[in-house]
Amino acid sequence: MSKNPTFIEKMAGSSSTSPNSWLGRLSAGALLLASVLPATASSSSATNQSLLTPGVLFPLQQNADSTKLFPMQKCGRFELEEATIDQMQAAMANGTLTSVQLVQCYMLRVQQTDDYINSLLQLNPDVLAIAAQMDAERAAGAVRGPLHGIPFTVKENMASKDNLETTAGSWALVGSIVPRDAHVVARLRAAGAVLFGKATLSEWADMRSNSYSEGYSGRGGQCRSAYNLTVNPGGSSSGSAVGVAANAIAFALGTETDGSVINPAERNSIVGFKPTVGLTSRAGVIPESEHQDTVGTFGRTVRDAVYALDAIYGVDARDNYTLAQQGKTPTGGYVQYLTTKDALKGAVFGLPWDSFWAKADPEQLRTLKAILCLITNAGAKVINGTEITNHEIIVSPDYWNWDLGSSRGRPNESEYTVVKVDFYNNIKTYLSELENTNIRSLEDIVQYNYDNDGSEGGNPAPLGNPAFYSGQDGFLASLETKGIRDDTYYQALKFTQSSTRNGIDDALNWNGTKLSGLLVAAQAGYPMITLPAGVHSATGMPFGLAIMQTAYGEAELVRWGSAIEDLQLKSNTPYKRSLPKWHSYLSRNIPLLNIYEGSD
Repeated sequence: MSKNPTFIEKMAGSSSTSPNSWLGRLSAGALLLASVLPATASSSSATNQSLLTPGVLFPLQQNADSTKLFPMQKCGRFELEEATIDQMQAAMANGTLTSVQLVQCYMLRVQQTDDYINSLLQLNPDVLAIAAQMDAERAAGAVRGPLHGIPFTVKENMASKDNLETTAGSWALVGSIVPRDAHVVARLRAAGAVLFGKATLSEWADMRSNSYSEGYSGRGGQCRSAYNLTVNPGGSSSGSAVGVAANAIAFALGTETDGSVINPAERNSIVGFKPTVGLTSRAGVIPESEHQDTVGTFGRTVRDAVYALDAIYGVDARDNYTLAQQGKTPTGGYVQYLTTKDALKGAVFGLPWDSFWAKADPEQLRTLKAILCLITNAGAKVINGTEITNHEIIVSPDYWNWDLGSSRGRPNESEYTVVKVDFYNNIKTYLSELENTNIRSLEDIVQYNYDNDGSEGGNPAPLGNPAFYSGQDGFLASLETKGIRDDTYYQALKFTQSSTRNGIDDALNWNGTKLSGLLVAAQAGYPMITLPAGVHSATGMPFGLAIMQTAYGEAELVRWGSAIEDLQLKSNTPYKRSLPKWHSYLSRNIPLLNIYEGSD
């Protein structure tokens, strides 16, 4: 079947572009059923051999709250669950697997799980045709690189010049036509990766509201973590992280303005890589703030996340912030910096206790301290008290707060002051290039939300939409600025960039000792990687161990992130990536409980 492009193209062309209607189609016909056959099976044998056992995809009640609730089918002869990109490549190279079959198997996984976790907003109707092209290239002896034929998703705020929507989860932009692929999407296509679809997200990447249900959008509905379907899945790149964690896709892209890659990665037991602002182009990505937005990667391993990073970073003429990376990035990419646990001998890490660790609860601290013991036993040194300079006014004493400055009566020390102004201007620029839409400004978006209050929640509760509890107060705050860059704006920009960056750099050069990285439990625009660390007994939700570096310190993050991951995997520690247990899999409450590990 994979060698019949005509058939593949017909099946791909028959897919619906409606956000949800494709789900019901996946279970019908040889398109899906062939996914369980070996790659060598013929299309004629599929008719007689490929029928799935009735109900095999249904979760069984006796398996509730266990990893067995949604057992993953083999992909022909290939064990796809938890498979790495290298393992997928090896299987395609030896003929055990094809890209088409890999796509079909992920379709089957989505069919099995997405009614519960809702990680995928839209399936790419061209995905099988793209996979068939990659298979044809491979058969001709042309393999583009490590991502050739590998399916991926992107957060639904990244433009793709195809039959997929780009709406940031809002009904306001449905049907709008983008001028071109986002730069990062184009780079992944060039690397041979297969765009599977668009992932769900927090609508407008959390810009629209300040009290809301994380992972919810009017168009996409509520994304839920496979670890606990009732609580905050992490956002705003929720669906990207949830899909990777549930083995519903190989890797994914997300965006971060302040925590939107690191947070969902931590809360879904996967690797999240947030690059320096400007290392990855934001061109074609629905913006929040030009000063803080960055495109990051998700993988189940450090290597997989780095493969994706290598494919997308680089200078782009459409994003002048990327020009600053010239002369600061390695020839040959970041994958060359992957190491093993042996590299930890002689490494020196800083532990900013008061800045971050003091805010963790006792169970998290026990787990993270156990990982620190592993790291020191492997030959590394950990220095406690390497604080971020002036952390008291930079890092929130509670949970995330991007308006911390204003809460102290100093809006000129608040990143939200910057983001509100940037968004007003940046979204107008983005909208100006769209076709087939009347939405041209923030004013238009605000009015659309008022006009469609039931779905888009223009008004706060009890009117509007309960998922947008505070309505669109974030938009209204941005609207109030009219995009004017006044003295308060420039003071806040200077504070949030120079003060925070200097604070991190001070900590990384502790008393004259250059540290390998800071171990922490974003406003600087500096890079960070997070690794799975454990699962909290109170919520069943994972949490992570993050490493922070200075600007363009990605090579160090790859080096030490991969070394610690290797140590975790080769030791007997339970404190590493674990499969989800799907707690409360039948719950459908909206909004979700905005609780974190250790809270009641």
